[in-house]
Amino acid sequence: MAIKSVYIESEAYLVCLTHALSTEREEIMGLLIGEIDEENVSRISAVIMLRRSDKQSDRVEISPEQLSAASTEAERLAVELDRPMRVLGWYHSHPHITVWPSHVDVRTQAMYQMMDPGFVGLIFSVFNEDKNTKQNRIQVTCFQASDNGSDYTRIEVPMHIVPSKKIGSACIQSLVTLPDILTMEEEEAYQRAAENKDIDLITKVHNASVYTKSLCHVIDVMNGPVLQTLENRLERNKNRIHTLEKEKQELLKILSET
Repeated sequence: MAIKSVYIESEAYLVCLTHALSTEREEIMGLLIGEIDEENVSRISAVIMLRRSDKQSDRVEISPEQLSAASTEAERLAVELDRPMRVLGWYHSHPHITVWPSHVDVRTQAMYQMMDPGFVGLIFSVFNEDKNTKQNRIQVTCFQASDNGSDYTRIEVPMHIVPSKKIGSACIQSLVTLPDILTMEEEEAYQRAAENKDIDLITKVHNASVYTKSLCHVIDVMNGPVLQTLENRLERNKNRIHTLEKEKQELLKILSET
């Protein structure tokens, strides 16, 4: 079942992009939640960010336990939103490199498609400088894998971003959870280093300093912008409520006069 195209809601796209921009040192990953319609069009409306047990600059891995937990979360969202929801695909970032999937990415995608032919992959190329403008640019590709007999090849899937006027509770929860995920990743890395009993005192102090710096980075880069985004959203909602109240009073006035 080849997917004809992918429609991702702008709020879900925002979560993926925010996650991809959270670090330029290693790749990040997550899972895409939504439904596939009768025309084999994948419609993505939510995202589940995954915590990396082993941060790598050139690869990401999703454990069976994470897939199982994501399926359970999709079922919960289906009940909450009263519509079909399941895991439709995965996304990960390519910091400082091209957007095109590597051979490992394509083989990983092929493995997922063996379990679900409708599975798709998104790649976000971030922190990649444009040679002409000298500015960082963001590129996104959506793909599936095809078996050509000797190996797997990439099939590009058309992707469309669907505008939305609000951020749903599922996407807000993902944004709020991101700083916690990054903090847990840094804590686990620090604890693994601390378990090494052969390191000297200077190395221990250095590791503690790096850990503290990493936590400060999370607060500076993630907590502040997320809080500002939510405050801006609250202010727009208040203005919208005020406008609707005025319209309501005008309508009530018109009705009373008729």
